[in-house]
Amino acid sequence: MIRRGLVVAYPTDTLYGLAVDPRNADAVKRLYALKGRAETSALTLIAEDLRQVQDAGVLTEPARRLAARWWPGPLTVVLPAGPAVTREALAGGNTVGIRVPDHAVAIALARACGFPITATSANRSGMPAATTAQAVLDALPAVDAVVDGGAARGGPPSTLVDASMQQVALLREGVVPWSKVLESLQ
Repeated sequence: MIRRGLVVAYPTDTLYGLAVDPRNADAVKRLYALKGRAETSALTLIAEDLRQVQDAGVLTEPARRLAARWWPGPLTVVLPAGPAVTREALAGGNTVGIRVPDHAVAIALARACGFPITATSANRSGMPAATTAQAVLDALPAVDAVVDGGAARGGPPSTLVDASMQQVALLREGVVPWSKVLESLQ
C-alpha cells in the first residue's frame, strides 16, 4: 500500500505514525492534506537500519556517533538530505530528520518498503497524537489502513537534534534528555 502511494498508520516506540514513501511527491501531498499539516513543515522518517538511513541522508560524523549510541531508539537526527527524498517531504529544505526506532512493526514496514518511510504523528495537525489504532481511526477516518500493533508507549515524542553540520543543536527535547545527547557526543 505504501509503495502504491497510500497512507498507512502504524505503531512506533513512541506514538502511532503515518507512513508514505517520501520519494513519492503525490503521496506526500496526500499525507499533508490528510493531517491538515502545513506543507512548510518537513516530514521525519523512520528507517530499518543505518544502511537505509544512508539511502535518504548523508551521515555526518556527529550523526554517526549519535546513531551508534541511541539507535534503535527515540532520537531523530537531522542530516543533509539525499537526492531520493522529494522536495515536498523536505518542505523545500535540504535536510531530513531520520531515526531507527526500537519497534518491530515500524522496522518491518521500512524494510518491506526498501526505503525509509515517513513518521509524522498520526493525528490532525495541532491535535493530540494517537497512541492506539482506534485513536487513529477516530482522528483520521480517511486514512487508508492502520496496522494495529497495540497501544504505543505514548508520552513525549522522539528527541529531535540537528546533526547536519559539526555542531549539534537541539530542535525538540523529547524522550532522550538533551544532557544525555551531549554526553554521548563527548
